[in-house]
Amino acid sequence: MNEAIKKASEVINSRKDYIGGGMEGYAVISLINEDGYPTASTVTISKADGINWLSFIAGTNDNKANRIRANSKACVCLASSKYNITLVGKAELITQPEIKKEHWQEVYSEAFGADHNDPDSCIIKFTSKSYNIFFEEGMLEAKGEIQ
Repeated sequence: MNEAIKKASEVINSRKDYIGGGMEGYAVISLINEDGYPTASTVTISKADGINWLSFIAGTNDNKANRIRANSKACVCLASSKYNITLVGKAELITQPEIKKEHWQEVYSEAFGADHNDPDSCIIKFTSKSYNIFFEEGMLEAKGEIQ
């Protein structure tokens, strides 16, 4: 495995940069709005399999969910002063409580005022098709398609 891909997967899987603490605590998901323009929203990673897929919690009727229903094309960017990980792919909405339970974190209960059984919450599962990765340390770079 390419060193940049390995390092990016470790960053994503650890999620340590993505729970609390400034803007480095977030990823950004870009979706297409109703007028065909890209929009960007900060999100917290719920669960991940390296650069292959990431999941986030959202409301079933919020802007992100409505945009995914209309157009599943998406981009996720994770960045800090040390790296930039850009993934392009597709997003889907998952509403089954048993799957939501696998992705649920306690902090979501505070944010949504409910648990994984809440019908007004869903999982956004983003599956990558391609990647563009850069790490300043070691000048590691990788760009390509995911098989």
